[in-house]
Amino acid sequence: MVGFTGFASRRVDPSLPPLPPGQHFERGFPVLTAGPDPNIKVWELQLATETGQRSWSWEDFLALPQEDVTTDIHCVTSWSKLGTHWRGVSVDTLFEGLPTEHRYALARSYGGYTTNLPLEDLLGGKAWVVHTFEGAPLSSEHGGPARLFVPHLYFWKSAKWLQGIQTMATDRPGFWENYGYHNHGDPWKEERYS
Repeated sequence: MVGFTGFASRRVDPSLPPLPPGQHFERGFPVLTAGPDPNIKVWELQLATETGQRSWSWEDFLALPQEDVTTDIHCVTSWSKLGTHWRGVSVDTLFEGLPTEHRYALARSYGGYTTNLPLEDLLGGKAWVVHTFEGAPLSSEHGGPARLFVPHLYFWKSAKWLQGIQTMATDRPGFWENYGYHNHGDPWKEERYS
């Protein structure tokens, strides 16, 4: 069937870029979460490696070099949103001066959510801790005041309400990974489930 894709027969706009397999275009911004929004009274970001740790208050975090990021995002539930605009701090900036030989990381959220990532997916200009979406402060329902942002992976890897990142010598599954989601989550390889 020319001009259609997927089981729902959604019309494909030839002027739009290709999507990862099984995805469809989304104009809105669906809210999906593993539990209620946490009540964060005082936000602090923590980073820990085998060589040390550091933390940033909200004011310290906002004083770090900020970057604007425009990119597409892809949810494991099959929606993709194109050309989204974010502002935040590169994870590379957070790791400056805190070396690690570890190959993995666990992102931890206020409220208890966790997700695991290879460190190579967080460094090298691939991930940020963002606080602004489309020019406005990131709302709580979308992970505000700040969330991890790893746009080249399915969006569950971009942990909402980020509290900290801990490096690990060996990989350990996070919340959704323990329930059968893929350990990596590359949308172009359709790494949805184990």
